[in-house]
Amino acid sequence: MKCRDALWWALLLLIGFKIDATLNPTEMNKLDLTKAFKSYYTATTTPQVAVIEKGLFLTINGKGDPNGDVYAENLGALYAVAYGIKFMCKKADKDFTVSKLEGFWWVEDTSVEPLLVPRSEWYYELAIRMPDYVTRQQLSASVLSAEKKKQSLLFRNVDLKTKEEGKCIQLMHLGPFSEEPASLAKMEEFMHQQGFQMNGRHHEIYLSDYRKTAPEKLKTILRHPVK
Repeated sequence: MKCRDALWWALLLLIGFKIDATLNPTEMNKLDLTKAFKSYYTATTTPQVAVIEKGLFLTINGKGDPNGDVYAENLGALYAVAYGIKFMCKKADKDFTVSKLEGFWWVEDTSVEPLLVPRSEWYYELAIRMPDYVTRQQLSASVLSAEKKKQSLLFRNVDLKTKEEGKCIQLMHLGPFSEEPASLAKMEEFMHQQGFQMNGRHHEIYLSDYRKTAPEKLKTILRHPVK
């Protein structure tokens, strides 16, 4: 490529110009689950009923404050295994974009309003959606590789499982996590108006990277499985 052409392409990249996918075969063939399953990652700012299809997820379970060290360690383990699987798939020409982080939350004492339970007593299952072609063999290989690199058995807690929530009430929450109770109250009211009952764990999909996004600009899908 001539120097002039190289400078031109560099300028386009610097100003955020989106190059046509046909010019980048690798990117063109990469599976983006947020686009492939657009309805799964879409919600309105008012409560609505949605039917959620079956999907394959990488998961890890834990307990405690989401701002604590244990949560951070579990999150790191989940992403390490996810990227290990991604690189295996890339070598097999089945590359994919590691998808949005999700969390399923619950408490053991159902007689108490969940938000009144101390955060140290919260249970969670963190999840990242995987392509349907990911196998348990790839999971095992990624876990083993992460164990050798980090000298930790924590990665063995990562699992691969199928989830199907079915009928849900959902809402797009805009703003900081601390303001979620107002959105949850709207969902609760809508659920009762429709004659539904909870039928599973509270589910959140984090569309924004909270490390890089201002709290007031965060986007989080909130879901309640119902019956």
